[in-house]
Amino acid sequence: MATLEGGLLGSDPGALSPAQLEQLRDFKIQTRIANEKYLRTHKEVDLLISGFFSRTTWKEEALLSSAWLAKLPWAVSAPAKAFKDTH
Repeated sequence: MATLEGGLLGSDPGALSPAQLEQLRDFKIQTRIANEKYLRTHKEVDLLISGFFSRTTWKEEALLSSAWLAKLPWAVSAPAKAFKDTH
């Protein structure tokens, strides 16, 4: 294995035999299938994930819009300025 900067080891394409690579590929596929089945049967996980992403996206949009408004004071309308002041 080649040593990379910081002492990390790089990938070694010859480390696994073709049979081991096939086993690893099959394992990854079966793991993905099992994960998807779990997520489909446990709706609470879907709700948690969607809530997290919607909240994160909303916060990011608010930050971006307030930063954008701060840079363009001449283009700010009264409703946009009110939004900026409340967020």
